[in-house]
Amino acid sequence: MTLNVVLISPSFPTDNGHFTKALHALPGVRVLGVGDQPLEAMEPDVRAALDDHLVVRNLWDEAATVQQTVDWLARKGLQPHRVECLWEPGVMLAARMRERFDAPGLRVEQARAFRDKETMKATLDAHGIRTPHHYRASTGAEVQEAAAKVGYPLIVKPIDGAGSADTYVVRTDGELEGVLVAVKHVPEVSVEEFIEGEEFTYDAILSGGRTLFENVAWYRPKPLVARQNPWISPQAVCLSDIRQDDIAPGVELGRRALKALGLQTGMAHMEWYRSAKTGEAIFGEVGARAPGGRLSHGMNLTCDGDVFRLWAEAITSGETTQKMEKQFNAALVFKRATGNGNLVTRIEGLERVLGESGEHIPVVDLVPIGQPRRDWTQVVTGDGWMVARHVDLGSTLQIADRLAQDVRILCDG
Repeated sequence: MTLNVVLISPSFPTDNGHFTKALHALPGVRVLGVGDQPLEAMEPDVRAALDDHLVVRNLWDEAATVQQTVDWLARKGLQPHRVECLWEPGVMLAARMRERFDAPGLRVEQARAFRDKETMKATLDAHGIRTPHHYRASTGAEVQEAAAKVGYPLIVKPIDGAGSADTYVVRTDGELEGVLVAVKHVPEVSVEEFIEGEEFTYDAILSGGRTLFENVAWYRPKPLVARQNPWISPQAVCLSDIRQDDIAPGVELGRRALKALGLQTGMAHMEWYRSAKTGEAIFGEVGARAPGGRLSHGMNLTCDGDVFRLWAEAITSGETTQKMEKQFNAALVFKRATGNGNLVTRIEGLERVLGESGEHIPVVDLVPIGQPRRDWTQVVTGDGWMVARHVDLGSTLQIADRLAQDVRILCDG
């Protein structure tokens, strides 16, 4: 029997194309794309991985998109067996399609707990999972009232945001006044306790409630710090040993959170904190989707496996022959160009680092000289990324720090 899989936004963001190709490579799977990108706008190998594709006028008009998909598949005489989306904004749309087609996976109320941060935390609170103290707010007065309850420092961020966009640390009443202006365009926010400490991810691929793969990445520094300091080259370090004493509690937290939220099959990306005061693992937020920032590639480099294929296997057969045991640490280093110009004119320090540690640097993907610099506030990878990989964590961090500090991308004015 052919398995029909509706895949929402199969080519954007970029990593979605890797999942699309992995799904198409499985025998007996028909990949049916739904998105707002025409086929000609896709990379040729992604386009070739789609057995059919529906282009909709407005992907985020959920009711219209669901109906257009229903009509399209009816004309073709096809019934979807699964509906999938690996991009945060499409999680609710995928849930609505599943309900319409009676396909397995998260339903609307379950998906809402992954998209609405207050619903998410309230669900986990009810299961005894430690979350930051938090309140929902939709007006300036409600934000101020919540701030009085939470106390400083605190975080203000969108209820249904992704990454660290429109997210602010607030330490005083004066800072809060400025943040109220900055988030005025955001309909609803979460006001929550700011956790002092290190920040990590918990990433997992599940099938029928079974965990097929787990990953923990360590953010160096925390994303909010990196976002506020353009001179920093942020790092995300995928760890080889997630059983160590200071990481294992976060893994257990992630497992409990996914169970409480009802995710049975698919990929999840969670963020958690290790408190500097108590050492406890504290929940941050979680998405029922793949991580961004090339993190899936980092996971592959820890084990020489293929998480794109593993996800495809998880949602179809639930079986894999891959050996996904972690052997390496993989530190992803994201670069930001400096200078007053718009074009990259020089790259300094790279040859020296490669000469000393090149065998442990499997990825160097920087904006070429002569090409325009990117807006790092809009693109996680900034002006390119590199990877340091080593079996020893200390050696991995040492090489990653060299890439962060000694390699410079310059745009001379």
